Amino acid sequence: MSPIPAFMRCLAVMAVLGLTSAAPEIKKRACANISPKANPTLMSGYTAKVVANGLKTPREIIFDPKGNLLVIEQGGGGIKLITLTDNGGTDVCQSSAKTLVADRSLNHGLEITPDGKWIFASSVASVFAWPYDAAAGTVGTKKTVVTGMSISGPYHLTRTLRIPPLNPDVILVQRGSDGNIDSAQTATSGGRSQTRIFNIESILATGVDYQSGKLLGWGLRNSVGWGQDPTTGAIWSVENSADDIKKGGKDVHTNNPAEELNYHGLVNDTTSAEYGSNYGYPSCFSVWETSSLGSKVGQQVAIDASVGASTDADCAKKTPAKLVFPAHTAPLDIKFKKDGSAAFITFHGSWDRSPPDGYRLSKIEFKNGMPVQPSTSTSAAINIMQNGNMGSCPNSCFRPTGLAWDSKDRLFMSSDTTNEIFIIGGV
Repeated sequence: MSPIPAFMRCLAVMAVLGLTSAAPEIKKRACANISPKANPTLMSGYTAKVVANGLKTPREIIFDPKGNLLVIEQGGGGIKLITLTDNGGTDVCQSSAKTLVADRSLNHGLEITPDGKWIFASSVASVFAWPYDAAAGTVGTKKTVVTGMSISGPYHLTRTLRIPPLNPDVILVQRGSDGNIDSAQTATSGGRSQTRIFNIESILATGVDYQSGKLLGWGLRNSVGWGQDPTTGAIWSVENSADDIKKGGKDVHTNNPAEELNYHGLVNDTTSAEYGSNYGYPSCFSVWETSSLGSKVGQQVAIDASVGASTDADCAKKTPAKLVFPAHTAPLDIKFKKDGSAAFITFHGSWDRSPPDGYRLSKIEFKNGMPVQPSTSTSAAINIMQNGNMGSCPNSCFRPTGLAWDSKDRLFMSSDTTNEIFIIGGV
């Protein structure tokens, strides 16, 4: 028989003396089932679970390299850091929350560099940056990196920020119109209704004026949502089009103009047809319902309030949308699946339509870098999560806003009216 090792004899003696205890059992905190404020209707195979609530108008959301969820609160909360309990799958919930940046001027845009060392956020007038320590959950001194975006009116106060994952050295900054029909935007010098590209290293060294950025696209009334197809590197945006339009003196605003899905090519391909191109506004608008506005779904046409183009023939020269969506549904974000087979879009919902429309999360199927459906389709958006009672919208229903993938390829979504964050299963 082999001799018993000394440490085993010691353990045996300690056990006899009662000096040992059982090894600790590692437990995960159970996640409570939080009832959503407005019960969603879900497409078969999909689920939606509230992981956090009680926020202050949550807009854009992102994950840092440590798995913390960062949320910009348009309701004056600045940037919030939420740690999550993750029991696997969709069994996820808030573990703790704290204010990371207390700045009431921040209202929508939020981004983080892939290395997690810098956070960017926007106000109506500027883009700011903070050095960030994800492990400690702290920020350093704020830098103002882009300025010159203030407006005098109440229209389109948000500035979407996007760092394309395949082009991590640049940040896109979007700026919408100042008014329903912003007549000054018939030239790029107007500085609104466009998106520009900025080198991150350069603006961190020295802040710049908005119009010094490289022009990715213009004629974009209020393209709030921006995303990159991870399989092709192409940039896509979703457009919020005009309200209260007329054609030939007739009110056609209930079902026109269409919201848009626009293609912008690669951020570094300055020779492409899309780079720096004009997408129509404030001259041309896309057709959704043909009986009242144009002859073909997706066609760009002039309206009574058009500026800079007087005929539909003029509008045929603008860069058309790849897909269109029902009027006033207000798409606010777009995120692609890792394999490029689909893009998810949040439709925030209408204020200028009766009955209301939008208020849903939808999926667009892609193949070989382009939507599966043609530009004339009226059924390309597959609705996977929507409000059960549309008659309660906008005041008593959820309004999808921001989207974010975590490191496990799970999709999270904010609702700014119900102050909730959801995790979406089945995607």
